[in-house]
Amino acid sequence: MTVLVVAASLLVGVSLGALGGGGSILTVPILVYLAGQDTKEAITTSLFVVGVTSLAALVPHARARRVRLRTGLLFGGFSMAGAYGGGRLAEYVPGTVLLVSFALMMLATAAAMLRRPRPGREEPGREEPGREGPGRVRAEPPLKRIAVEGLAVGAVTGLVGSGGGFLVVPALAVLGGLPMGVAVGTSLLVIGMNSFAGLAGHLSGVGIDWAPALTVTAAAVVGSLVGGRLAGRIPQDTLRTAFGWFVVVMGVFVLAQQLDTAVWTHPATWAVLGTALAGGVTVRLWRASAAKSAP
Repeated sequence: MTVLVVAASLLVGVSLGALGGGGSILTVPILVYLAGQDTKEAITTSLFVVGVTSLAALVPHARARRVRLRTGLLFGGFSMAGAYGGGRLAEYVPGTVLLVSFALMMLATAAAMLRRPRPGREEPGREEPGREGPGRVRAEPPLKRIAVEGLAVGAVTGLVGSGGGFLVVPALAVLGGLPMGVAVGTSLLVIGMNSFAGLAGHLSGVGIDWAPALTVTAAAVVGSLVGGRLAGRIPQDTLRTAFGWFVVVMGVFVLAQQLDTAVWTHPATWAVLGTALAGGVTVRLWRASAAKSAP
């Protein structure tokens, strides 16, 4: 176990503690590219690392009252069922397909985090006294909606070997209307539940090398305590933007590692990417123009 792996594992904990996600996004590449594990072993090990670390990171957030317990338990309960099923299905999916799917999901959710709501689109809700942030948040979504979203998030995270922070935080912040700091704290509870459910599914076909797993976990737990202290000092908008761009960078990195060089050098690839970028910029400009002209 190299010093580089331990140092990178500290960053895993800081990411989980401060952003409520990014654990598996970092842990899987660390175990694959730095520790030399194969993809499926790394995914299985990452679920153990992230599960333990997220529960450790949950403590300082809970003390600061940045955890919505009821929402987290309901969302996490449904996600666990999906995560277990996804973990069992992952045994039959090639590792490259898992990592490419992982990267694409990261980019999609990063886009949701970076897209700011248009003025006047916020839904009113009740105040949450004692929670972080002075503003109002939307009422908790109905049980049916929590069930559908929880099962979907759990299935994806179990399949690709993620605790789900990169999906849970946007779901809680964008769809659930929680302040970003509360979404981060609540997501840690869901991540822990998802990780251990997904781990149970993966262990049916893949084992864990416990020596490196415990070393990485110990370093990540230390980092999570540091990250938890930082989270309460970062403004909500800054936290949201940092999370979004962090996921973009990691998604591009993982995708670049998996796709063949010929794909990136082919003119058609850049034509498609250029068209998508131009389309995205055009839509943003059109929306900004429409917002300015609106009464």
